[in-house]
Amino acid sequence: MIAAVVGPSGAGKDTLIAAACAARPDLRLARRVITRPSDAGGEDFDGVTPARFAALRVGGHFALDWRAHGLCYGIPHDQLTGPSVIFNGSRAALPQALARLPDLRVILITAPAEVLARRLADRGREGSADIAARLRRAAFAMPPGIAHLTVCNDACLAQGTARLLAALQPDRGAR
Repeated sequence: MIAAVVGPSGAGKDTLIAAACAARPDLRLARRVITRPSDAGGEDFDGVTPARFAALRVGGHFALDWRAHGLCYGIPHDQLTGPSVIFNGSRAALPQALARLPDLRVILITAPAEVLARRLADRGREGSADIAARLRRAAFAMPPGIAHLTVCNDACLAQGTARLLAALQPDRGAR
C-alpha cells in the first residue's frame, strides 16, 4: 500500500504521519526532497537548491514531483518501495500521482479554518501575509474524480492519529 496524505497547511499532516508511523512500525514515511534549507524545521527532508532539484528531476530521480508555495517537492523512486509507504503530498499533484501509482490510497486531512490559522501562527515559519495566503488556499478542492478518505484533525493528537490509522486500513473503501 502506498498512501498520499494531502490537505491544507496547518491541518497537521506531518504530525499525524509521524504519530501513525510510531504506532505502526510497518509503515514507512517516504522522505521528500524540497528546495528549502534542511534546517527550516518541520518534517525530516532533504533540502536542495533549485538548481540541484532541477538536475535530479531531469535525471529521472523522482517518482513524483510538484511545485507548491514557491518550493519544489520531489519523492525519489527508492522512497516508494516496501509494503506500506506513506507520504505528504499535494492535492494539485494527485492526478499525476494516480497516473503513476494507480493503486494509491489518498487521504485528505482537514481542520476548521480557526484551527489552521492557530497552527500556522504557532509554527512560526511564515509572516501574517503568508499565513493569510495559505488560509485562502486551504479551501482548494480535491481534483475532480479523485477517490479519497477524509480525516478531520480537529481534536487531540491521539484522536487524529486514530482517525488516520483507520483510514490507512486496507479494508476501508475510498469515497
